[in-house]
Amino acid sequence: MSHPRRHRPSRAGILPAALACVSVLAAIALGTWLQFGERQALDTVYTAGGPAPDRVDVEASIQRVDAAGRELVLRVLVTPRGELAEAGGVSPTEDLTLQTSTSTRGDLSFKAHSRIATMDLPVSLTGGAITDYPFDAYDAAIEFSAAQGGEKVPVRMTLSNNDALFSAEVDGSEDNGTAVFDVGLARSHSVLVFAVFMMTAMWALAAAVLTGAWFLVTRRKGLTWPALGWMAATLFALAAFRNTAPGTPPIGSLMDYLAFLWAETVIAFCLVTVVVTGFRAERRAPTPE
Repeated sequence: MSHPRRHRPSRAGILPAALACVSVLAAIALGTWLQFGERQALDTVYTAGGPAPDRVDVEASIQRVDAAGRELVLRVLVTPRGELAEAGGVSPTEDLTLQTSTSTRGDLSFKAHSRIATMDLPVSLTGGAITDYPFDAYDAAIEFSAAQGGEKVPVRMTLSNNDALFSAEVDGSEDNGTAVFDVGLARSHSVLVFAVFMMTAMWALAAAVLTGAWFLVTRRKGLTWPALGWMAATLFALAAFRNTAPGTPPIGSLMDYLAFLWAETVIAFCLVTVVVTGFRAERRAPTPE
C-alpha cells in the first residue's frame, strides 16, 4: 500500500520568507530606536544660571515652532525664591520685572503680592528659510534677566523642547546673573525620514506611470480606460499626498523641486501621451461590419 508523499517546502521558498521577516524586524527595531532617541531629546532639560538662594527661577518650554511665521512660542513660568518670594514662590514680595532679549517681544512685569501665572511669549527666529524644507534650520536667542525692587537679582533658567516636529540644540550660559540660551532648531529625525519617504514614493509612482504609458504606447493598445483612470487618479492623489507633509510646507519648497513637481509633470505628460496615441490607434483600427 503506497502512502502519499508529503510536500516539503523548498529552500528557495523559505529563504525569501526569512529575509522578509528579518527586514520587518530590522525596520521595527530601527523605528523604535529613532522614537526612543527623539523621546530622550524631548525629555532633555537645559539649565543656565547658578543656585543662589535668593533668585528668580524661569521654567521655559518651546511649545510650537512656526517656520512660516519665523517665530516660536515659549511658555514661561516665573517663580521667585528665598527672600524674593512669599507664599512658597507664588508671588513676589516686591514688583518684579524680567527683561528679555531683543528677539522676544516685550518684557515681563509682575506686581508685588500678586499671583504669577504661566505666560506664552513669541520669540523671533533668525537664519534659514522654510523653502529649504525638509532641511531647513533656524536659530533663536533667549535671554532673561530680573530686577526686583529696583535691584538686579540672579536668574536660574531651564529650557525644554515640546515640539515633536523640531529637534533643538541648546547652548546655555550665565552672564552676570543673566541666563542666556542659544537655540538651534532643525526638523526632527521622524520628519526627515517621512519627507524622504514621500519624495521616494513620488518618484516611484511617476516611474510606475511612465512604465505603464510606455507599454500602452509601444503595444498600440488604444484607449484603455482603466489605465487612463489609474493615471488620472495618481495625478490628483499625488497632490493630496504632498499636502500631508509634516509641518505643511508651502509650495515651492525643496521637496517640490526635488520630487513633487517633476513627478506631477511626468504623470501628466504620460497621461496626455497615452490619450493622444490611443486616440490615433482607435481611429486606425478597422470598424467592425
